[in-house]
Amino acid sequence: MRILVIAAVVLALTAASVQAQGRRQPSDGAKPADTTPKIDEKAYKAALERIPEPKDKYDPWGGARPSEPSRKPK
Repeated sequence: MRILVIAAVVLALTAASVQAQGRRQPSDGAKPADTTPKIDEKAYKAALERIPEPKDKYDPWGGARPSEPSRKPK
């Protein structure tokens, strides 16, 4: 009996979540306003030029391996 009740609860919760995902908001026919910000190419390029150039090359694996290769003994 307990297993049947647990199975019914799990089935009800699953069905409720599927039903909630399928609902759509009612629309009045008008398209929503475009809320995405407009890209300003001139400001973007100016911001890229303000980024300073690094003095030395960045090595992301520098901590995982030695900086100089090990030499084989003769």
